[in-house]
Amino acid sequence: MKELDQLIEFKSSPEIREKLYEYGIPKTFTEGDVILNENAYIKAIPIVTKGSVRVMRTDEDGRELLLYYIKAGESCIMSFLGGIHQDTSKVKAIAEEETEILFIPIDMVSMLIKAYPEWLDYIFRLYHKRFEELLEVVNEVAFKKVDERLLNFIKKKCNLSNSATINLTHEQLANELGTARVVVSRLLKQMEDQGIVKLGRNKLTLLT
Repeated sequence: MKELDQLIEFKSSPEIREKLYEYGIPKTFTEGDVILNENAYIKAIPIVTKGSVRVMRTDEDGRELLLYYIKAGESCIMSFLGGIHQDTSKVKAIAEEETEILFIPIDMVSMLIKAYPEWLDYIFRLYHKRFEELLEVVNEVAFKKVDERLLNFIKKKCNLSNSATINLTHEQLANELGTARVVVSRLLKQMEDQGIVKLGRNKLTLLT
């Protein structure tokens, strides 16, 4: 595991880093592992120290919509709010790749908020970042066509993996965009004809 103080997105004091190491519970997840399910009670706040996590919302028919990604040095503001208010999770979190997470117990989170102003600042800045990302999701769903959303999603995935090639099936792309597989397949073929992407078996490469 990488040093936590090199990853946390706030200028933390030695005391708070010691507390995180002392009370945090490290766990490792493989790609596709469900870290948190919807309607589950939140007993600890996750801080990603390696890898990345995708956060989804699922409807009654099982369709999923990608909300945002949590990268190394970040946490899930939805977990913060749900845990502090002893509420259940409203989202599902899945490991995007091999991921290491430090889980901070809820009672420790409350203590850190009271004792360390920089911890509260970290939470506020995370909240601001997630709020902007959720606004972007709402904007895309409400105002953008599916082809624009698909291309934006592909670019985001490539940026996250630092690679022009991503391994995803058409079904997975459709699920994460909240649309039908046949729609995604048709749009990807159009993008390939236009020289935007190159399609392979369960993978695609962004060319532009």
